[in-house]
Amino acid sequence: MKAIQYITVTAAAAALLAFSMPQPALSQMTEHREGHGHMMEMGTMDHMDHMGDMSAMCLEHADKIGLSDEQKLKMNSIHRSMQKKQVRFKADRKIAEIELMEIMEVKDFDLEKAGTAVKKTAEMKTAHHMEMLKAMKEMRSMLTDDQFKSMKKMMAMKKDMKKTSKRTMKKHQQ
Repeated sequence: MKAIQYITVTAAAAALLAFSMPQPALSQMTEHREGHGHMMEMGTMDHMDHMGDMSAMCLEHADKIGLSDEQKLKMNSIHRSMQKKQVRFKADRKIAEIELMEIMEVKDFDLEKAGTAVKKTAEMKTAHHMEMLKAMKEMRSMLTDDQFKSMKKMMAMKKDMKKTSKRTMKKHQQ
């Protein structure tokens, strides 16, 4: 029983810290980018960006990858579905954050309610992540081996370009 109380207290404390820390102004301004600007999104949401990047890149470079018209149509449909689910998830997550803040507004807040709210958010994230993984798997299953290799090569190049531009920006800031 003490272990359950410890876990609940730890989860509530983590949530309290996550929701009470001020966000830098830049992260608030870049909230439109999935995976940035919220303490709740750290880590897992970066993977959501990657999934969206992969599908968007496939569609953007469909000719270079060699996608057929049928592949493009199916992938576009999946990509739009992923985008809609991402928007719904972000809205639901934001509502869950507000509900947790409401619970924690009072000095002696209900730890059980706070724990339930934290668990709800975690379950929501897990379900959303699984939906995105299923969509990603579905899109990848449409690709031939050569198309997949081309897509992976483009993703690696894009990642390298981002790293290079970040290094360049850091040099200029110093």
